[in-house]
Amino acid sequence: MTRVDGRVERGNRTRRLVLRRTVDIASVEGLEALTVGRLAAELELSKSGVFALFGSKQELQLATVQEAARIFTERVLRPAAESPAGAGRVWRLCELWLEYSRGRVFPGGCFFYGAMAEFDARSGPVHDAVVRAQRDWSAHVERTIREARAAGELRADTDVPQLAFELVALLETANALSVLHDEETAYRRARVGIAARLRAAAVDGVPLLQVP
Repeated sequence: MTRVDGRVERGNRTRRLVLRRTVDIASVEGLEALTVGRLAAELELSKSGVFALFGSKQELQLATVQEAARIFTERVLRPAAESPAGAGRVWRLCELWLEYSRGRVFPGGCFFYGAMAEFDARSGPVHDAVVRAQRDWSAHVERTIREARAAGELRADTDVPQLAFELVALLETANALSVLHDEETAYRRARVGIAARLRAAAVDGVPLLQVP
């Protein structure tokens, strides 16, 4: 039987604890707000211990982006994949995204919307990590739409990149307005818009959920 090194396990637990805090801080204040000293003080850890886990502020930021992507996958992508390929899965993906934002999985709303605004005009590894995350999300939406078209539930002439762009724009606008105004009206408007776009693209006879 393989024994687990106690120091390694403690280090892993501390790393998870730190990253759970960093994604929350970054979603509200930005990735630049992350410092070893702040995290050590807030979590009652030693600065040397936190530094040993990440090595630099940039590594801490990169690990935070990666952790946010893991959480996003667990809360949005995997549950959506449980639905059969088709227009229903596209709708489910959008619904889960809106709930991820509305439920404040990250207290500042969508983690990646904030990170894009913070790093869009910069360069370097953190910018590149944010770009990869955004491209992966866009590609996932496009792939989900393309699968729905292949399943015969969306019209053969559906412009997949254009539809994906419009759906993501509605999602991100709802997130931004909700966070800015601290109200939820934008989520309903996004759902109405998404439903309308999917109905317009769907072939006759494909059942789509009605927006209450």
